[in-house]
Amino acid sequence: MTTTADSTAPTNTIELAPSYALPVVLVLAAVPLLFVQKWASLSVSLFGLFLMYQAATLRLQFTPTDLDIYRMSKLIRRFPYREWQNWRILWPAVPIWFYFKEINSIHSFPILFDRKMLQTCLEQRCPRQD
Repeated sequence: MTTTADSTAPTNTIELAPSYALPVVLVLAAVPLLFVQKWASLSVSLFGLFLMYQAATLRLQFTPTDLDIYRMSKLIRRFPYREWQNWRILWPAVPIWFYFKEINSIHSFPILFDRKMLQTCLEQRCPRQD
């Protein structure tokens, strides 16, 4: 009898699928805002479009030892788990922001990826310390 490895096992590299929920909500929220404040509507819609571009071009990969961030196929940043002190997904009911603290710095990102898989990978690879 053979067993297959779980697809979320920490020995695998997992690339998160993009999520366009946050950018789409911002762009749609800018429409009614157009009737109230044109400049605010323009700002919100441009920010939503910027996040949409980021979701389309950035990829998060959870390797057995690091969180890697790629733009298209080019590695732009590597965060080794051994340097992480803690992480958190802010506003879990409406998850829009994720941050983690390393030994010497804090990093934060809008959630432009599958939130459930992000949380699963984080819990497996870098258990949170409350």
